[in-house]
Amino acid sequence: MSDLLKAFDVPNNPNIPELWAGDAVSVHVRLKEGKNQRIQVYKGTVIRVHRGGNNATFTVRRIASNGIGVERTFLAHSPLVEKVEVHKSSYVRRSRLYYLRERSGKSARLKQKFAK
Repeated sequence: MSDLLKAFDVPNNPNIPELWAGDAVSVHVRLKEGKNQRIQVYKGTVIRVHRGGNNATFTVRRIASNGIGVERTFLAHSPLVEKVEVHKSSYVRRSRLYYLRERSGKSARLKQKFAK
């Protein structure tokens, strides 16, 4: 029975590092527009990481033009995610940063973690 379940396991995407809530990342996503393919870079803050085996996802929030917040959820094992770069990690006390939705400006800043 366990061999049957292992057949459905999706291999890990080696271009996605270990992510945590509060990380400032840029996600390179492969898009198909008609016959053409291009890579779009989506920069923002990870507000949620769902670790669920094949269903693992992470949600990235960024501020678009006119101060409008845009959130996008990516599948962690998707081959469409070309790579993820972690620019900085922040010190947060919770795993879901939904409170950032109501905040803007200085109150939406997160304290940066520094390596010791």
